[in-house]
Amino acid sequence: MQPASAGLNNDLYDGNIFVVYAGNGSLVPPRQTLAQALAEHKPIFLAFYLDDSSDSKRYAISISRVQEFYGRVAEIMPINVDGIPLKQTYNPTEPGYYYSGAVPQVVVFNKSGEVVLNKKGQVAFEEIDDQFRKIFDLVPRTETAQLKRRAFNEFSSELAK
Repeated sequence: MQPASAGLNNDLYDGNIFVVYAGNGSLVPPRQTLAQALAEHKPIFLAFYLDDSSDSKRYAISISRVQEFYGRVAEIMPINVDGIPLKQTYNPTEPGYYYSGAVPQVVVFNKSGEVVLNKKGQVAFEEIDDQFRKIFDLVPRTETAQLKRRAFNEFSSELAK
């Protein structure tokens, strides 16, 4: 029998990246569709990813961190780009409208449904946090916290608490 091992730095499919690499399976599937969240005038965080992308695997912890801080007041929507239907055109209530062809990609909407951040790559948590602080009229952050990846065993021990 081959031992099972997950690889953070390869493009192999290891399963749900939020469970394996961020210790947070509650992120997928999103609770609402983009159309529903826009209709309810909720702030939205779209995060485009692939389960078999090393860049997405490394970014999963940042997406989980956004949920940790804003998951109760904003709609956090990780979107697996393999699940976006292929069409010629999309309307603004569909995730495919905002997808630019790279993962990870983040899009932040304010309460009016306007895009206030749309970036590809490893977007720093602080940059996303700055946008949500403006949306919710919060005071600016005074210091930057370095996100550190925990060892896999730490995920299991947290669940046992």
